[in-house]
Amino acid sequence: MKNAIFITVRTDSSRLPNKALLKILEKPIIELVILRAKQVKNSDNIILCTTIRQIDDELVQIAKKCGIEYFRGSVEDKLERWLGASKRFNVDYFITVDGDDLFCDPELIEISIQQMESGKCDFIKAPRGLICGAFTYCIKTSALEKVCNMKDTNDTEMMWVYFENTGIFNVCNLNVRDKIFFSEEIRLTLDYEEDFQFFATVFETLACKNNDLPLRRIAKFLNDHPEIVAINSFRQKDYLENQRRKTKLIIKESIKQ
Repeated sequence: MKNAIFITVRTDSSRLPNKALLKILEKPIIELVILRAKQVKNSDNIILCTTIRQIDDELVQIAKKCGIEYFRGSVEDKLERWLGASKRFNVDYFITVDGDDLFCDPELIEISIQQMESGKCDFIKAPRGLICGAFTYCIKTSALEKVCNMKDTNDTEMMWVYFENTGIFNVCNLNVRDKIFFSEEIRLTLDYEEDFQFFATVFETLACKNNDLPLRRIAKFLNDHPEIVAINSFRQKDYLENQRRKTKLIIKESIKQ
């Protein structure tokens, strides 16, 4: 099966404006995420998935500069954007990397690819307690097509509910058990100003200019420096509440019947 890494990103963001273009060690955030994705050994393609709006032109230019593909689609509907990219690039399944997850881990992505190739999963998610931002999802395109046919909304930011709560897909936890990847305190996603301060501190302290340090090493460093973890860990409660508030399952009436 052919796979791809989809880096999902838009320029606008409400809590931290233009966060994808903020710079750490003189590189835009989105470029640091692309550098991270390039370390995955068994991916067939890397595709930046953004919108058709002019405001996102700069993201496309960065993708071109970094030598990866791009797809421009729906502004609101992330699922339709992914489906368009899957069809354009003939992808059988894909791994999602959010444009604000700077330390998404290549090792965990490689595990998800091996797991999806076994043929037993439609949707692979992070197990409970995995470090926030370390891994998101691995999704089979055939499952995505079914979801796009059954949903009755364009607001699909919290899209996981269509795969996990409809009862028609084989949902698997990522097959990882090493304790180094699990923490309720460490927060590796960029939504708030404190998150930016946290990432800037880690990148600068570890001199991680090319974003090529394994998460194992980063997690060990953070476990040894709780004062750095504390920069943004308190924001996790706000983050989870915001996700809970936005999560909704809206299915077409014809499908319900």
